Amino acid sequence: MNAFQDNLPVMHIVPMTTTHAAAVCSWEFEPPYNIYGFLPWEEMQKIGIEFGDPELRDEQYRAIESPDGKLIGFAQFFPMVDVTRLGVCMRPDLCGQGLGSRFMDTIVQEAILRSPQDEIDLEVHSWNKRAIRTYQKVGFVITDTYDRRTPTGIAEFHCMVLQGHSSR
Repeated sequence: MNAFQDNLPVMHIVPMTTTHAAAVCSWEFEPPYNIYGFLPWEEMQKIGIEFGDPELRDEQYRAIESPDGKLIGFAQFFPMVDVTRLGVCMRPDLCGQGLGSRFMDTIVQEAILRSPQDEIDLEVHSWNKRAIRTYQKVGFVITDTYDRRTPTGIAEFHCMVLQGHSSR
């Protein structure tokens, strides 16, 4: 990390509460990132999807907070065979402020603690250059590109794998 990164606040991983989840559902993203927005919290709870399902939220989701308890973002640690797939989201008003590498380092360390033997990967829209640069800074490399169905149609994604980590 550079001197700037060393001066950033430490981030903490905590269980994702209903308060965190409701806050995430209220986040508004500017285009083209608005596709990352969520349904209203009450609707997510009603239909039990993603972190609206209490069991799934407890098993796979964690909130990332600042030392003073402010919500910075969240991560999903999706278990697959020999792989932990990350889903990550930073509060939109914090994007572009140089916090991405610290945010991702915090999430990667948690993934390693959870399943040290697993490969760690993530998927990212191929157009999301800002996220791709951040992931590359913390050691992810593009290993595959493919089309995948999304709620808005077919989109191109990169699979990025964390390099330099493997207990196998």
